[in-house]
Amino acid sequence: MKSRVLYHDIMHCTADGVLGNHLYSGRAVGISEPEDVLMLHPQLRADWDALCAHYQRIGLRHSQQVIWDIDRTRLRDLTEHRLSVFFFGSAEHQVRPDPSWYETVATINCKNAFMTHAQRLGVPVPVTRCFAQVSAIQEDDIAATEFPCYLKAAISVSGVGIFRCTNAAELREACRQFAPDLAVQIQQEVRATTFLNLQYSCEEGAVRRLAATEQVLDGYVHQGNRHPASQAPWELVDPLANWLGERGIRGLFAFDLAVLEAAEGTEYLAIECNPRYNGASYPTLIADKLGIREWLALAFGTRHRRLADLDLSGLEYDPTTGTGVVLVNWGPIQVGKYLALLAGDRTQQEALAAELTTRC
Repeated sequence: MKSRVLYHDIMHCTADGVLGNHLYSGRAVGISEPEDVLMLHPQLRADWDALCAHYQRIGLRHSQQVIWDIDRTRLRDLTEHRLSVFFFGSAEHQVRPDPSWYETVATINCKNAFMTHAQRLGVPVPVTRCFAQVSAIQEDDIAATEFPCYLKAAISVSGVGIFRCTNAAELREACRQFAPDLAVQIQQEVRATTFLNLQYSCEEGAVRRLAATEQVLDGYVHQGNRHPASQAPWELVDPLANWLGERGIRGLFAFDLAVLEAAEGTEYLAIECNPRYNGASYPTLIADKLGIREWLALAFGTRHRRLADLDLSGLEYDPTTGTGVVLVNWGPIQVGKYLALLAGDRTQQEALAAELTTRC
């Protein structure tokens, strides 16, 4: 199989308010292989040597063939390499055309289309009403709404364009925040304490289950993912995953599911599909490479602004014990944050997290 070019910049498909988002392309290093080519933001070069030293110490192989540029038009010159991207959108399709991949991503990336296809294939979803444009929402629709609810733009990123409404007045006000012709949906709030992320990969039309992780939340804020998940209802979303494979999706994609516990049993509801890599993808693939079966990926804040200043002595992953710290999203340390994989059982994860917090 051909080597890959990994272009995992997220600047054109994420919210502007994400601090240090121009540095997220560095996540691709840990999932790369020596024969691959990496395209990284040039600002990451300052921490490259420290990262390579960390990965060498823990035994994580990776590419050292780096193009310090995130101009995606350069992908035209790398056609001998298979393409690996964070998100295959219009810009990627323009430089490396793949109509089936692009059209499938564009379709399922729309929350309204996701609801349509999920219901068609028998995938359970929350009570959701879809509107081709927000101006189509009438007073009768608002009166029929069960609160709390969410008003969501059909296409949104990083939670932007999503409003939680606890009454009719708040829903009316949320409607005014959108352009009248924007497609939206009103979704009944799912009162769950557990949310799952079920990841798939697809190569040459063959879809396979990749990993089930459990989201770590601080209130409504996503802090990380834990593997293995307490539950993994693959059979519920397999029909939709296989349909996406038949349509031409490539690479990684995932479904977010809510878990509702009740006296009569457990119910699972599919919230959305992310037709791309997501925050859980990078620790998942790194863990696979290192043979780590139990891990927690967690975001940390830090006073340090250089990777070399982050003290990981005595904490780094040890292949002989199968425990320790692996840096995953290392680039944003330049703005005071990073994401690390903590390998080990729950007790070991908590101890590692506590020590990292102390050293931050």
